[in-house]
Amino acid sequence: MVRSARPPAPASGPRLSRRRAMQLGLGAAAAYGLTTMPPAPARVGAQATGAADVTGPFDWKRHDGTTIRALLNEHPYTTALENGLAGFTELTGITVQYDKFPESNYFEKLTVDLQSGQPTYDVFMLGAYFVWQYGPPGYLEDFLPWIENPSATNEDYDWEDIYPNLRAADQWSLQVGDPLGTGGQYALPWGFETNTIMYNTEIFDALGVQPAETFDELTELARAIGEEAPSAGFADTYGIGARGSRQWATIHPGFMTQYSREGGKDFELQGDVLVPVMNSEVAVAFTDKWAAMLRDAGPPNWTNYYWYDVGTDLGAGKAAMIYDADILGYFNNTGTAVEGKIAWHPGPAGPDGSLATNQWIWSLGMSSASPNKSAAWHFLQWATGKDHLRTAAIEGEMIDPVRASIVEDPEFVDKMSAQINFLETFDAIIQDTQILFTPQPAFFEATTLWAEALQDIYGGSDAQETLDALVEEIQATVE
Repeated sequence: MVRSARPPAPASGPRLSRRRAMQLGLGAAAAYGLTTMPPAPARVGAQATGAADVTGPFDWKRHDGTTIRALLNEHPYTTALENGLAGFTELTGITVQYDKFPESNYFEKLTVDLQSGQPTYDVFMLGAYFVWQYGPPGYLEDFLPWIENPSATNEDYDWEDIYPNLRAADQWSLQVGDPLGTGGQYALPWGFETNTIMYNTEIFDALGVQPAETFDELTELARAIGEEAPSAGFADTYGIGARGSRQWATIHPGFMTQYSREGGKDFELQGDVLVPVMNSEVAVAFTDKWAAMLRDAGPPNWTNYYWYDVGTDLGAGKAAMIYDADILGYFNNTGTAVEGKIAWHPGPAGPDGSLATNQWIWSLGMSSASPNKSAAWHFLQWATGKDHLRTAAIEGEMIDPVRASIVEDPEFVDKMSAQINFLETFDAIIQDTQILFTPQPAFFEATTLWAEALQDIYGGSDAQETLDALVEEIQATVE
């Protein structure tokens, strides 16, 4: 069975008006962050967070008898966490009470709780993109003061062991347009996914083809497979799968990865103004080719495809290859019609050799209003620490470890050796794997509108005209 890899988008209407932007907390003249934003809050200092109040030697039993509350999303990573909670309580004496919700309403629950002013939960799961939404209103604790205090953080935590591009993805100044990796650390990387090509080796071997090394080769390969697969005994097979539904999640995996490799950008900061550039010459050419590739060589009902459909088609042998989260291949490589036949490839390099890869990071955060911050920090450093994450990767299903030491661990390498070219692909792209979007609080609305434009181009609309209209719509200041 395919496991869930991605949360749904927060609910939104089909258009984002200036009034809607105000509701998002962007200010009366800041729809999509397109005008000068007010100064960002200064990074919270150690004394303000309470981290400086923790003194003396580090002690795992400092909060023996304390209870903290966690909000969790249903996910394989969560299963690994649940399996380790008894050991955490034995280590610390801290009891973790938690509620777990499916993806369909998880982020709604989290948003309501954080906005209440008196949140129920001390800690919670969130994606890195949500830092852009929850950070500016002050809902999230800055972890840097905690990490930097040896009285609060155990000496074996080894913050530097977490890949630097993952640490940077959860760090932001809270100023629209500023790059990630500056300001406060508002979440901790816990588990992530790269976006790669996964393909059916049986089909590729039968047709005598190899993974594409350029985007033009990929479009040609996808079409050729669709045409030739039936005569090779794969009657129901199409060339390539990718997400196509009218939601933000269609943009961020394979599309944004290859778009960036080809030189495309979502926004550019021009002076003090953040300007959408999805209608640049490079963007138009790529988007037109991507839509044509899916129209000619993708599933017949591509505009209804979510992550689950993409992975299921790979596992059923319908999709010869997919361009999506690497864990979709992993979870469909066991107990499916193509068991043991899925392989990984970094995907086509850009014209300049770029292997820029967009990532999704499941992270852990703490409410800035938590009354149990020090105890909650004990839990978070355990949950993102070496011992728990090593167990979760080797004995569980956290197959993209956020820590370099675990990826290099012989037991993890041995476990993943059965996945054809998984580790080779991981090694090829990990240094270039990062969040490729521009940080701004209206991310979900902007990318949902972008997915709508992509669907229109897929349906036959002119790419330049459609993307011009998209940019105009994002820039609009209609009340």
